[in-house]
Amino acid sequence: AIVSLYRAAPGQQVALLKWMAQQDRASQAAGVAASQIYVHTSGDSWDYLVINPVTTKAQDDAVDAAAKKLGITSGPRASIEFRTMIASHTDTTSDGPMTAAQILARLGEK
Repeated sequence: AIVSLYRAAPGQQVALLKWMAQQDRASQAAGVAASQIYVHTSGDSWDYLVINPVTTKAQDDAVDAAAKKLGITSGPRASIEFRTMIASHTDTTSDGPMTAAQILARLGEK
């Protein structure tokens, strides 16, 4: 999965959520799972934690085609549009979900 932390640009929280909802529409139209979004309630300075599947080039192409059909910004322009709504973000690729026992088994441990 790709785990991302987003900090919205000042005053852009609603615009960012609307943008993410449009991206989810394109993903779902292409048969790709929608984002799982967690909203910050306390602690560090992020607004949204987003979990997305790692996709193939074919899936990315299908999402772009669906976005175009739906009239949603796609391709490199979507990245530029997205960056107008965020102050910062980080992306991390991960494996999971797994239990501690499953991770230990993958390591050959008991």
